[in-house]
Amino acid sequence: MKPLRYRTALVTGASSGLGRGLALWFAGRGVEVYAAARRQAELENLRDAGRRLAGRIVPMVLDVGDAEAVRHAVTILDGKCGGLDLVVANAGVTGVTDGRNINWQTTETIIDVNVKGAASTLCAALPGMVARNRGHIVGVSSLARHRGLPQYAAYAASKAFLSTFLESLRIDLHDSKVDVTCLQPGFVKTAMTERNKFYMPFLMDLEEGVEQMASAIVRREREYSFPWQMEGAVSLLKTLPNAVFDRMSAKMRSRREDAS
Repeated sequence: MKPLRYRTALVTGASSGLGRGLALWFAGRGVEVYAAARRQAELENLRDAGRRLAGRIVPMVLDVGDAEAVRHAVTILDGKCGGLDLVVANAGVTGVTDGRNINWQTTETIIDVNVKGAASTLCAALPGMVARNRGHIVGVSSLARHRGLPQYAAYAASKAFLSTFLESLRIDLHDSKVDVTCLQPGFVKTAMTERNKFYMPFLMDLEEGVEQMASAIVRREREYSFPWQMEGAVSLLKTLPNAVFDRMSAKMRSRREDAS
């Protein structure tokens, strides 16, 4: 196996799902991975699972919903570890934010984690990378970023923010040796998607999702969306006039209400 160019990596949202899978994937290839999440017990289980791997997993208890704490912790870590080579802003939450019965607490939590948390993670890592003129920042967005979703306004909007934020950073860093990657998955089998009560087309197994994301990172893709079937469907939706899209979304909302 060809050695990776990363010596150190930070992965947020690493206690379960895609984040856990990415932490193990990179540690298995010799990278020292700082695995950040809120749940200490899950992080310790992750560390134990990685003990026999070529690299090392270092648990890092961190609430990504606290942007200032994230900024401080990542800045300190970057100095202590000799410079982070890879930072994956993966932590994210979802929740129903139905315009007919909007809940501010749910909306605020999504913004705190998916927007402020992700941005603070990347902003804390970037100065060191720019000064060293090397590094790689990655954000885990979603195919949901392309259009509004019925009952999931805050989630879709938070992913739209992250994708646009990363695109702008990529443009700014074009002439440097700091890489920027935006990952935009569709539906992947995780604890978060298990709570969804609606049909999830082209649902992908966790292991395959992790492999696709990790491989895209190593290839230094600027933007990577998957699975291809879902990407194609979303590309078609983007071309629809608003009147058509609104009628389709209203029917989707009705089916979800009937199912619940």
